[in-house]
Amino acid sequence: MSTPDRVRSLLTPIGYRNSGCGYCHNESGSFSYYVSTSELSCALYQSLLDRGWRRSGRLLYKPDQYNSCCPQYTIRLDSESFHPTKDQRQTLNRFNKHILGDSYIKEAARLHPLSREQAKKRNIDFDVVERVHESEKYALKTPPEPAHDLVVTLESNTFTVEKYQVFENYQRIVHQEPPNKISKYGFEKFLCDSPLPASTLTSDGQDRKLGSYHQCYRIDGKLIAIGVLDLLPQCVSAVYFMYHESVHKHGLGKLGALREIALAREYGYKWWYAGFYIHSCIKMRYKGDYSPQYLLDPASYDWNLLDDKLKKQLDGTKYFSATRQNSSAISAPSTDTAIDTSTDTANGVNSDSESTYSEDAEDPPIPNPELPLFSRSIPGILTKEELNAMDLDHIRIKIGEQEAVTSDLVGWGPGSVDEGVPIKKDIAEMVASVGKEVAAEMVVSFN
Repeated sequence: MSTPDRVRSLLTPIGYRNSGCGYCHNESGSFSYYVSTSELSCALYQSLLDRGWRRSGRLLYKPDQYNSCCPQYTIRLDSESFHPTKDQRQTLNRFNKHILGDSYIKEAARLHPLSREQAKKRNIDFDVVERVHESEKYALKTPPEPAHDLVVTLESNTFTVEKYQVFENYQRIVHQEPPNKISKYGFEKFLCDSPLPASTLTSDGQDRKLGSYHQCYRIDGKLIAIGVLDLLPQCVSAVYFMYHESVHKHGLGKLGALREIALAREYGYKWWYAGFYIHSCIKMRYKGDYSPQYLLDPASYDWNLLDDKLKKQLDGTKYFSATRQNSSAISAPSTDTAIDTSTDTANGVNSDSESTYSEDAEDPPIPNPELPLFSRSIPGILTKEELNAMDLDHIRIKIGEQEAVTSDLVGWGPGSVDEGVPIKKDIAEMVASVGKEVAAEMVVSFN
């Protein structure tokens, strides 16, 4: 059986793991369900994001918010309704002034004056799209010449030496990783390798890129920052942001976030996904500084405005679901176990790549290792009863080069999802974790 390329997504189950927490450094407190993928359509990955999934390289993982020490909530921002704070506006204005220089600003105002209407609009309306481009080389009127040349380009996510040098500097200086933990292989595997194919989507007469890209920032020809992005049908998803220590004082993290929001607004992606919001980790709350931000309910997959009321509710519990508030609240964690000591939050959005799974690593033990995923207390997972009511006989599978459906398997037969061949449990766990809609489009690969 063949699968149309437009929906072809090969997912290989890895399983439910306790991989240790990269935020509070609890070695036995981070639970996620993992799959690997060699091919993944951008539309299907968008659907997975909206069910609490994230990717790291070709690994996809869905955290178990209920049982993890630091619950990770998916958040997204409405780019069209975004209004930057005073601090965010000042950061961008200061950076633009640094790039342009006082002499250019003064002389350009004389040679290329704004009209009265333009000047009035600029003073009362902070247009984030206009402002992020304001100091770019291509947008400037010359003469005079600016103090520095700023060029920002959206490039393929391929490995280059200059990209790796920025990554190495960022990991060593900001994350304080020892040199023996930083490698070209690690950089390429997690920030260059992607299962998302590059393509173009045309909607309402506007072309939008899809796939994984590197947004590269160069000052006077030197690469100083990289935003690793997944461009999906409805969103710009931030994977990672890194910058060279020479520009640390300019708040590149905030600038990167503003530019990614502007990218979403300018090209009609609508949403900006900043990764996971970890309210229990004080140093990771900065992602909520960009608004209006919406928090994905882990149980119902509804979106709730991340306002002061919701933040207060999150303060009172370790795990929170608006739809199960009364039955799902757990005692709040102690404040000394929820601190991320390795993330530079003063400069903006960081990555979720701490939450990765290595097939070579030894995981801490998980409770009841034989208990199926769908029988655990994981929010948003389909139950055993829901699975038994579904048609699991026609899930597409790929074994080696052979493609078929599950009912073609020897020994599949009728019966409950936890009866019969072991592969039946694996399929059921996959469907329980990704949901009915994604299950109808995926191909479960056992290569």
